[in-house]
Amino acid sequence: MKLALGIADLESRVGQEVAVSAWVEITQDRIDKFAEATGDFQWIHVDRERARRSPFGGTIAHGFLTLSLLPMLTEATFEITGRTMGINYGLNRLRFTAPVPAGSSVRARFTLAKLERIEGGVQTTWSVVVERQGADKPALVAETISRHYF
Repeated sequence: MKLALGIADLESRVGQEVAVSAWVEITQDRIDKFAEATGDFQWIHVDRERARRSPFGGTIAHGFLTLSLLPMLTEATFEITGRTMGINYGLNRLRFTAPVPAGSSVRARFTLAKLERIEGGVQTTWSVVVERQGADKPALVAETISRHYF
């Protein structure tokens, strides 16, 4: 169920984990389509035979593919109510901390690190951890910034 959050809800949740997304499978088809969209055909992502002989034992998702899932994971997990528009404003920190093998599933944990008033709305800074199902180490850690206008 998607969580609906107003500004008052957000103000009271700074410093807290706010939401955890559902698991999303990273299929080889998704990886191949990302390679086509970006022109990044490095063998570790698309050459199944060669990747089987790599230390990963198979193909892995592009780090930027994992990053590009954040808007979808956010939108499927929670919404900021009452806004007329939301935009991605940028990143303060980003690390791809572990591989995401084809066929594995990931989910995101969202902690509201900061909420600031801006002209016409608010700016939110989220600490996001993307976990891979069954892995000890996260696949991605990031600090993302969004702006929400009312």
